[in-house]
Amino acid sequence: MRIPNARRALGATSALLLLPALFTGAMTGSAAAAPPTAPAATEHTDSAAAPATCGTARPITRKLRGGTTWTMCWRISGTKGLVLEKIAYQPKREPRPITVLASAALAQVDVPYDSGSVEYNDLSDIGFGNTAVDIGPSECPGGAISSAYIPQQERNVKALCVTTAPHGYAYRNDDSDAHGNPKRYTAQGSDLVVFSVSQLGWYEYVTQWNFSDDGTVTAKVGATGDLSPGDYSGQGTGWPIGKGNHDRATSHYHSVFWRLDFDLDGSSRAKVEQYDTGKAGRGSGAAILKTTRTAVTKELAATSALRRWWRVVSTAGRNSDQHPRSWELVQQHSDHYDAHAYTSKDLYVTQYRACEQLASGNSDPACAGRGTSVDRWVDGETLTHPVMWVNVGFHHIPRDEDQTPMPIHWQGFQLVPRDVTAMSPLTPDALAGNDGRGH
Repeated sequence: MRIPNARRALGATSALLLLPALFTGAMTGSAAAAPPTAPAATEHTDSAAAPATCGTARPITRKLRGGTTWTMCWRISGTKGLVLEKIAYQPKREPRPITVLASAALAQVDVPYDSGSVEYNDLSDIGFGNTAVDIGPSECPGGAISSAYIPQQERNVKALCVTTAPHGYAYRNDDSDAHGNPKRYTAQGSDLVVFSVSQLGWYEYVTQWNFSDDGTVTAKVGATGDLSPGDYSGQGTGWPIGKGNHDRATSHYHSVFWRLDFDLDGSSRAKVEQYDTGKAGRGSGAAILKTTRTAVTKELAATSALRRWWRVVSTAGRNSDQHPRSWELVQQHSDHYDAHAYTSKDLYVTQYRACEQLASGNSDPACAGRGTSVDRWVDGETLTHPVMWVNVGFHHIPRDEDQTPMPIHWQGFQLVPRDVTAMSPLTPDALAGNDGRGH
């Protein structure tokens, strides 16, 4: 059951009476335009790189230990929650920042219950920014917490954490020096981590972005909080929780959509390509696999398949090897919800329209007549300014261990640089010349 913010202190009936006020301005509401009392941003800017020009949003600039600098702008939208804009990446040997995304944000979280009794669209019905909650210092270790004014709550919320975190091995290589002596090259990697937290019903959602020193962007949503004490159903749709076999917490879906508007090398005129690898015969020692490329020139609604992937290719920039820069979509496990047309696909690519912001429940009047969900917008239009919509589904069948507090479960995807730089941006200086290219 969805009961905004004060959910546990209020009964379901009285809390639901608050919803009309909560929804007011949900499609356009943004906490970026804070009143004069809103505190200034406190994100670290420990880099010589110039921060992004953010207008009413606020900048983040962070240089990671490996020498990579990320810059971007952030704001809190009443509907989408955390919105990142003007995202750029500068490896240590690149003379200037490489722009990646004009904007990146959630586009819907659809939660239908297996019993068929209830379904929630958490962004369009309530909003992740409207329900943003305070982040405490222990949740943002070594980082900076910034506030945003949330009109629906009529207060400043400590809504953003900016910190860094290790991500394990960046590389390891046993080699030899010019004299043939053993030489080991190894380093640990690090991420810029940016996140906010929203409380909807009994769930608490973490909207998180990791920006790695090797250029990888990881988008993920974590769900924690509590199982709803009011949603129970029978065998087949519910799982026994607690003593005996009579209380069955209802299984349900989380279909999370992200909207990605690319700005590769300062241009929105990117290309999209699909790659498929299939068996092409038998070699002397193994099967012969052949990879084919298909240019995606028209709007696309697609489902993942074995050895299938997509990339977005710059039309404005190349690396020093003269290969066009691109970013590859790396999808994690997804169980898409096939009871709706719009959740039945893992990926949509549409031609840019400013009014198309939410994957479902899109109520912008400028899109009137085009339908309210992303599947309706794929109508064969030629792609010149592609927008990517990524859907990651998780079917949550509860378990005893999910009882309070529920261990967080994550779902998301990655954007991995492909030919953005001619070598790894983390290659040690001693190997950065021709000797490091495997000749």
